[in-house]
Amino acid sequence: MSKRVLLIIGGGIAAYKSLDLIRRLKERGVSVRVVMTAAAQRFATPLAAGALAGERVFTDLFDESQEFDVGHIRLARECDLIVVAPATADLMAKAAQGLANDLASAILLATDKPVLMAPAMNPRMWDHPATQRNLATLRADGARMVGPNEGEMAERGERGVGRMAEPEQIRDAAVALLTDGPLKGKRALVTAGPTLEAIDPVRFISNRSSGKQGYAIAAALAQAGAEVTLVTGPTALTPPAGVRAIHVETAAEMLAASQAALPLDVAVMVAAVADWRPAQAARQKIKKNKTGLPTIELVENPDILASLSKPGKSRPRLVIGFAAETDAVEEHARAKIAKKGCDWIVANDVSGDVMGGADNQVLLISKDGAQSWPRMAKEQVAQRLTAEIAKALNPKGRGRK
Repeated sequence: MSKRVLLIIGGGIAAYKSLDLIRRLKERGVSVRVVMTAAAQRFATPLAAGALAGERVFTDLFDESQEFDVGHIRLARECDLIVVAPATADLMAKAAQGLANDLASAILLATDKPVLMAPAMNPRMWDHPATQRNLATLRADGARMVGPNEGEMAERGERGVGRMAEPEQIRDAAVALLTDGPLKGKRALVTAGPTLEAIDPVRFISNRSSGKQGYAIAAALAQAGAEVTLVTGPTALTPPAGVRAIHVETAAEMLAASQAALPLDVAVMVAAVADWRPAQAARQKIKKNKTGLPTIELVENPDILASLSKPGKSRPRLVIGFAAETDAVEEHARAKIAKKGCDWIVANDVSGDVMGGADNQVLLISKDGAQSWPRMAKEQVAQRLTAEIAKALNPKGRGRK
């Protein structure tokens, strides 16, 4: 693979892992050019990074040996992909706001190449609203993310989501972006978020769902090269870059949009669809009165997962459902596979903080067995599920490079 990565190493303790990342990228035939921020040089030396990369490391925006021909612009353009690892809170903030007061941020502002970021910071910094706003902005601008992971932090006694993804994870994400991706040419559907079923003009029936897991899966499938349609109920999220998003409210609308996306190679039905809806929505707000509580007749909503799982020419090659359970998770999930006719079920226990949270812990269940995955960030669940989908759709490695 004759591809070049520009690796920007940010100033965090995880900078030492980026030295290993250089080696792992070069093992895949990728040439690496390195930029280090001033803070990064406190954790790893340009000498070490340069020795591994096989060329000089760039550190200064105003480098007289380079800037005579606008060196930072050349660095921004003379590559196939920019990888930022670690992407610190400071570096993400600069990139999100378009600041350019050092070499790394100037390159990120000047580039027209794909950008892959590997965030790394203290969990409280990662969870801070400012960082999450910057994250949303970067994603909307087209930046791809790998990680962060959950685990022990450098600070004594600190644990949570904020560890930089491991070098091999970053390498795999980079290689997928540098090649056509294992799902190139594949058509994928993801449903996400809740549905809303009107009782009257101001009230509705719904399920708890932030849409985070579905959006993360849509992003991961797109990163792997798939043509992705995201059918989403109302959420506060921005659809991932490179994904066709269709916004709906009701289960009936979600079913219609899902069927309109056919034919497909894979359908991942993550949405928390309301099981019932009022038989008749009131045209005016239902008022309280002294005669007692109103009677609301409920009817079943269409079963979107079962509909897409029906045998026939239009059935996707792989149909994956989600099962949000509060008890007997595997038992209920296996029953759901049999009832719905889908191929896999991703089951999780939602009795804790999964709904709306950053992490998930799932069982991937098929008719042949089950995989129990450890608790991890929802983005990691998405990446791992995407890898399993790629294996299923390309069992002999077809479509990979």
